[in-house]
Amino acid sequence: MKSFVALFTVFFCSFVFAEDCSTTIKSSDTMRYNKSSIEVPSSCSTFTVTLQNTGTLPKNIMGHNWVLSKESDAKGVVKDGASQGLANDYVTPGDKRVIANTKVTGAKESTSVTFDVSQLSKDEAYLYFCSFPGHMSMLNGKLKLI
Repeated sequence: MKSFVALFTVFFCSFVFAEDCSTTIKSSDTMRYNKSSIEVPSSCSTFTVTLQNTGTLPKNIMGHNWVLSKESDAKGVVKDGASQGLANDYVTPGDKRVIANTKVTGAKESTSVTFDVSQLSKDEAYLYFCSFPGHMSMLNGKLKLI
């Protein structure tokens, strides 16, 4: 019985104190994410972001993605990605400034991206945003390594 209690205690404590290394963020036709910030625990080796588009419009009209870069790189990523079109999710293939990005989603679609947390620094400011042309000004938020 003692070994069962010890095993249960270890399992329960591991479950309660485990870091959450993922999040879900929603976007809609109103061009807003439902979260203005995301905190990534430094104890995570990888972090997964799931994007759910809760809107009703198709991706060629009101598509949304989730792109992460240093805050200082964000405008350049969006500017350069605009010419890449929907086929490339409005992100320049191989752009070293992009830490992670999802595909562009349309109405009721969802997608995920997992990235290596070791790419982040507690001393850096990060911005996540939608790179669909004209969306970044409203669809953005801060990401922080904690």
